[in-house]
Amino acid sequence: MAIFLTATPQPMVVTPNPALILSSGIQVFPAISSQAINITTFLRSPTWVFPAQSIEQHVYSEEERRIFENDPNALLEFLEYRKEPESSLNSFFTMFVANSDVQKAMFNATIVMTKEKPHNEDLEKLVIPSWPIGCPGIIPGISYLETLVSDKVDIFYGTMKEIIEKGCVFEDGKEHPVDVLICATGFDTSYVPRFLIIGSGEIDLRDDWAEESKSYLGLAAHGFPNYLMFVGPKSPIRNTPVLVSIEAQADHMFKMINRWQTENIYSFSHKFDAVEDFVEHKDVFMKGTVTALWPGSSMHYQEAIADPRYEDWEIKYAENRFAFLGNGYSRTERDTTADWAYYIRNEDDSCHLSRGKRRKVYSMSELCTALGTLRR
Repeated sequence: MAIFLTATPQPMVVTPNPALILSSGIQVFPAISSQAINITTFLRSPTWVFPAQSIEQHVYSEEERRIFENDPNALLEFLEYRKEPESSLNSFFTMFVANSDVQKAMFNATIVMTKEKPHNEDLEKLVIPSWPIGCPGIIPGISYLETLVSDKVDIFYGTMKEIIEKGCVFEDGKEHPVDVLICATGFDTSYVPRFLIIGSGEIDLRDDWAEESKSYLGLAAHGFPNYLMFVGPKSPIRNTPVLVSIEAQADHMFKMINRWQTENIYSFSHKFDAVEDFVEHKDVFMKGTVTALWPGSSMHYQEAIADPRYEDWEIKYAENRFAFLGNGYSRTERDTTADWAYYIRNEDDSCHLSRGKRRKVYSMSELCTALGTLRR
C-alpha cells in the first residue's frame, strides 16, 4: 500500500506491518512509530531538526477554558503566554545573517541539543548538516530524534532506485520488502500554479514562472491585472512567523480592493520596473544571508506592506478617474443616523499619519521600555 501525505484520509491508520518512509517524514515518522512493527526510513541528506519538546501542543482542559472565559486576569496571562513564543520567534531573524554571532551561537546550541537525543555518533553524522543553520530552514521535530534510535527503526542513507510489487530496491540493488510505503517527499515546492491563469497578452502564469518566479512584494505577478496572492514568491515563510505576514497581506489586499470597488477602477497591475527594482534589492540583500526569501524579518515585512505603494501600480479606470466623486454629496449626509460633525472631538484620537509614530504606538515601545519588558 502506498500512502501520499497530501492525499491521505484522516486519520491515517498504518496496520502493524513493515513500513518504509521516503525522505525524513519528520512529522509523520513519530506518529506511525507505535503502529508499525518495523519502519525503514531513507535519508538523502541531513536536515536541521530542532528538538522542540518544549513547544509541543498543549490541549486545554474544560476547566482552563472556563477560567479564560470568566477570569479577566487569567485572560491577560494567556495573552502574555501567546506573545512569548511569538516574540521569541521574531528574535530569530539575526540567526539567518551569515556569520553573525547569533547564527554561530544557534548553530552550536542546536548541535548540542541534537546530540543529546540520539546518543549515537554514527547517527549524528546522518542528521547534523555541515552547512549554516537556517538553510533551508529549521524543522521542529517533536519526538523525531528519539524515534530514530528506536529498535524497530532501520535507517538507510542514500536514494531508492525502484518501487516493486513487494517493496522497493535500493541504489545498491538490494530489495527491501515492505507492506506500507509512505511518500513524504517529491512535492512540487515551486510557485508555478496548478491551474490556468491567463494575464495580459494571453500570458499563462505557469509558463511565465516556469524558469523563475518573480513577484511584487510577494503579493502580485507582473502582467496579471487584478490578481493578488497570499504567500507569493519572496514572502517571509521560513525566517520568522508566517501567519502574521499572511494577515498583513490580507490587509494590503483589502486596501487595494477597497479602492477598486469605490473609485471606479477597471484594473490595477504593478509596473515592470517596480518588480525589477524589488528583485535587484533582494538579490543584493541576500548576499549576506543563508536564505533567499523576503529581504528582512516578518515584522519588517508587515511594516513594509502596511501602506500600498500606489505609485508602483498601473491603474486603469472604467471612465473618468474622478467619476467616483458622484453627485457631490457625502454618504454621511445621506445617513440620518450618522454624526454630521464627527470631526469635532475633545482630542485627536485618529490614526497617526507617521509610520514611525504608528510603529511606536502599536508596539508600545516606550511603555515596554519603562516597564523593562522590551525584548532585545
